Formats: sequence, structure tokens, C-alpha cells
Amino acid sequence: MALTAVDRSLLQRCLQHESASWNDFVDRFLGLIYHTIHYSSYLRSHHIKAEGVEDIAQEILRQIAAGDYALLRAFRGRSSLATYLTVVSRRICVEELTKRGGSPRKALPAGFSGKIPKTKSAPVVETTDDVEEEAPKPKAGLENLDLLQKLIRKLPGREREVVRLFYFEGRNYEDISIELSLPIQTIAPILKRARQLLRKYEDEKK
Repeated sequence: MALTAVDRSLLQRCLQHESASWNDFVDRFLGLIYHTIHYSSYLRSHHIKAEGVEDIAQEILRQIAAGDYALLRAFRGRSSLATYLTVVSRRICVEELTKRGGSPRKALPAGFSGKIPKTKSAPVVETTDDVEEEAPKPKAGLENLDLLQKLIRKLPGREREVVRLFYFEGRNYEDISIELSLPIQTIAPILKRARQLLRKYEDEKK
């Protein structure tokens, strides 16, 4: 999915340091970041407490804002901003999970005004047996983004949209069902078929 006009405007506002732009960015993408942390830790069988989720979310936001938003400036618009941030968040999350075991909370950089709202809670990640057995492991780095986008474009329209909403935008089954007008019980089978097709395409490229 291409970069939307809303996200393009938000990105430009952040890079130009417009008032309240970072808080708007956090409000828009915090749910996606929480979802990525929960899902990445689940795939790695890493039990993580609520305070650990907050620490990792804070570190993800810190790295996004670091160096005058260097990670955002590196975004070239070849995918949706949500997809790019998912890959960024997964990479940072995996690094942080690897280091789990007593590292202190890192300080935010000077001038970093965005704080994680304590009133928000992480969205529930669907964990049916089907999803647990078939879920693909997250990609480790940004170099996989182009390949992942190409593979997803090969999926039929309905499967492509379900995969995009679930994995890249952090939507739960109910949200996907409403947005795509699909019965909620069909989401898990669609995700399973999509993952099988993605594996097939990946195998063909080897």
C-alpha cells in the first residue's frame, strides 16, 4: 500500500518540527508499536511484563526520534508508513528482547518531547491455535522490506488486505472484519492461506 496523504502530511510536519506533530505521530502509531512488541515477543517465546512493553516502546520511539528523526528521513515512500514503522519496530524490539535481563531504562534524547501516554493500553493480539502454529517469524531488518512488499503484492486482493491490516497495521480480527466486511471467523483461515502462499513464493525465489 502506498503512502497515504494523511501519513505524508504527518511525516512532513514531524520533519519540520511543527508544534504537536510528534504527539500526533505517537497517537497514530503507538498501537502499531505495542502490537509489534507483543507479537515479536510472542514469536520468540519471551514473556514480557507491562513495564517491559513500555520500556521497549519508549526505546522504539527514542530511536525513531534520534538524530533529528534520522529513521523517518530514511523513509523513501516505497511502502506505507505503517509498514516501514512495523519493520523498524520489529528490528528494535528483537534487539531489546535479546538484551532483556536487567538493562536499565534508557534516557530519552535531549529535546525529545514525545511521551508514551500511560492511559493507553496495548491492543490484544489474536492468538488462536491456527495463528500460533503458522505465524511467520518477523523479519530482522529493513533490507527485507522490498522483498516482503513484493511477496504481498502477489497475494489475491482479499488475502493481501487481511495480511496488511493484521501484520503491518496491528488490527485485530474484529477491526479487519468490519473494515473488509468479512465474517470474523474467516480471518484466521485467510491468514493461514496467505502465509502458505508467501512461503511458496519465498521457496520459489531460493
